Amino acid sequence: MKPASGWHPHRYLPHTGAEIEKMLRVAGVASLEDLFAEIPADIRMKRPLELSPALPEGELLAHLQRLADKNAHADRMISFLGAGAYDHEIPSVVWRLAGRAEFVTAYTPYQAEVMQGELQAAYEYQTMLCELTGMEVANASMYDGASALGEAAVMARDLTGRNRVLTSSAVHPHYREVLRTYTRHQGIEVVEVPHRDGVTPVGEIRAAAGPETAAVIVQSPNVFGCIEQSSALAQAAHEAGALLIAAVAEPISMGLLRPPGDYGADIVAGEGQPLGNHLNYGGPYLGMFAARREFVRRMPGRLVGMTTDRDGRRGFVLTIQTREQHIRREKATSNICTNEALNALAAAVYMAALGPTGIRRVAEVNARRAHYAMERLTALPGISRAFAAPVFNEFVVRTPLPPEQLNARLGERGFLGGLALGAWYPELPDGWLVCVTEARTRGQIDAFVEAVKETIAR
Repeated sequence: MKPASGWHPHRYLPHTGAEIEKMLRVAGVASLEDLFAEIPADIRMKRPLELSPALPEGELLAHLQRLADKNAHADRMISFLGAGAYDHEIPSVVWRLAGRAEFVTAYTPYQAEVMQGELQAAYEYQTMLCELTGMEVANASMYDGASALGEAAVMARDLTGRNRVLTSSAVHPHYREVLRTYTRHQGIEVVEVPHRDGVTPVGEIRAAAGPETAAVIVQSPNVFGCIEQSSALAQAAHEAGALLIAAVAEPISMGLLRPPGDYGADIVAGEGQPLGNHLNYGGPYLGMFAARREFVRRMPGRLVGMTTDRDGRRGFVLTIQTREQHIRREKATSNICTNEALNALAAAVYMAALGPTGIRRVAEVNARRAHYAMERLTALPGISRAFAAPVFNEFVVRTPLPPEQLNARLGERGFLGGLALGAWYPELPDGWLVCVTEARTRGQIDAFVEAVKETIAR
């Protein structure tokens, strides 16, 4: 490796040859190779890396674009795929504001109170999340919905002193997998209660919950898109002295359905991606976490509070930080330290831009278009609903073709089909989870149904 002889433009290697020579002199070596002299010669590669010649920037970008175009993504195809990540419309104002240079960092400010703008944004996010979920206190965000659920289970154990949690099998499989990872070495037993006809059987939850149960975990709408009997499930949990943890994968649903706080949830752990955040190839996402006021000191993460200074001026402060770095280890609730501040800011802008009326309107359009698509699909020969429970913007149908095969053929016509459920639920080898959001027009739905009709008729 030789230093460049002169200046040349490069996006990632900005140093000139003269600068590199100067650094080598300061380091006391003659060449860049001398920096690696400590590495034994017998384990060093003696030949150049087998790399293609460097491309000019324009050609490189075109090459990367060709590679990206091989992906089947929602920007290029018409998506009817949800299952925990949702293709919603995002008003331009959201990332016009959240993308401002002063906000583009996900890292926590170390001198937090100096950064009043960031703290106010987090405070506003917390406030609107409380209004959306019907809960009394929310933290300033977590990693994602699945890890937020794991934290909720640990919090329930700490609050109740019990070491067993019940979870419905209708909770998103990825959430349950992360839940087991979180609890595996903490002495918490996770017991799954099988769904029945796409919903959680209240009687079996009541039978399984006992004096050792810390929490019952349910998701509504659940992974099948079905709306649970949430009030009855909350009552069953409370009769056993356990907490109800509401997992939320699609927060837009709360614009139309009763929020968890109204039906008796004690902790809400969910995914905030649908609130103004793009699909982002699966991340970064936004973990939502809210609870009842009496649990505030057992919540993980950070809470931002509002106060006044001695002159009566409003200010924002980091009020509670229950991480082990900040308080005694035995009093810590979690080692979670990094929140998703930028994604939470986008969610705050989204909720503020739409307001309660706008979010309700979006939720209504989701439900109306999903039901229209469901009615049209189930009118096709061989397609029927898998479950009778009411749904929001996702539903499961049984298909005469294997769903994987159906998706492959739809992909050739420019559609991202639904999720084949057989990998998660072997008892549903013909189960196809279809999602319709407000981003799908009536014309797109009609074209999708026609494509499905022609595909299964081939």
